[in-house]
Amino acid sequence: MREEIVFCKGGGCTAKLGPGMLSSVLDKLPKVADPHLLVGFESSDDAAIYKLADDLAVVQTLDFFPPMVDDPYTFGQIAAANALSDIYAMGGEVKTALNIVCFPEKMDLNILGEIMLGGSEKVRESGGILVGGHSIADSDVKYGLSVMGIIHPDKIYKNNTCQKGDQLLLTKPLGVGIVCTAQRVGESSKEAMDLAIRSMTTLNKYAAEIFKEYHVHACTDVTGFSFLGHLQEMLGDGFGAEINTLQVPYIPEAAHYANEFLLTAAAQRNRNHVGNRVDFRNVPFAMEEILFDPQTSGGLLVSLSQEEAEIVLNEIKSLGLPCGIVGVVTQNDDKRIIVR
Repeated sequence: MREEIVFCKGGGCTAKLGPGMLSSVLDKLPKVADPHLLVGFESSDDAAIYKLADDLAVVQTLDFFPPMVDDPYTFGQIAAANALSDIYAMGGEVKTALNIVCFPEKMDLNILGEIMLGGSEKVRESGGILVGGHSIADSDVKYGLSVMGIIHPDKIYKNNTCQKGDQLLLTKPLGVGIVCTAQRVGESSKEAMDLAIRSMTTLNKYAAEIFKEYHVHACTDVTGFSFLGHLQEMLGDGFGAEINTLQVPYIPEAAHYANEFLLTAAAQRNRNHVGNRVDFRNVPFAMEEILFDPQTSGGLLVSLSQEEAEIVLNEIKSLGLPCGIVGVVTQNDDKRIIVR
């Protein structure tokens, strides 16, 4: 009897190690002293940046994970869009990409071909070039990219340089982790899943191009550590945030699925890691879960001045996905987040 290999067991950024576990390991690694290393792993930023000349630096990142959808081509698109996003979160321009492939030897190779086709088309859409990769035999499917981009050293978006009074703008809806969980057990509506896939396959390239026309103080993309986890990383010393849940964009059905406890273990890990620094004030349980929900190929979370935020929001809305100005950066010594 032929062994059946399940393609989608639940993946995407829900497969990431928890932020607490990861930080306990990274804290033990030796820090590198190199004046040309402009961004390393110390600040949990989205990519590394290394200066080559006064007007040129390289941006380097990688990301891969198991499938979170059943269609191989769509999975390839999502995995590639997710990996490419780190370059945009730093303000960079994509140049080259390498495939990262784990694939069972007993599985149909046409499935791998569909995955890599979806990924290659997103790399092409980004303006980059797919130049090779590496594959290994594994018991489960995993796919992603190692991506190299370029940036001017004076135009880097770091994730922890927000300023008091900045508005926080989110460019994509939350809730894709919850919706994908509901889909795996046959509970998601077609409309909810279609919106989740459209969000996950949309490159952050287009939002990043809009932001380049304005004064961005800090930027990150919202992925496996959830909106609140990545916001916590964004708040540098002496800052906190106030979040208005009425302005938070999310997939509407995600609230219903959360109330049905269609949740992920990754969301609980996110809650355990940052929950003690979050004050929820009259916030429904479902919204709490949406804010802790791990996102795959999520939107950009950007900190910029109040004067520019509304102007930028109107341009971001033209991209066609739910978005919003979700809160404000406050003065706060213990990086506390108040959610109303």
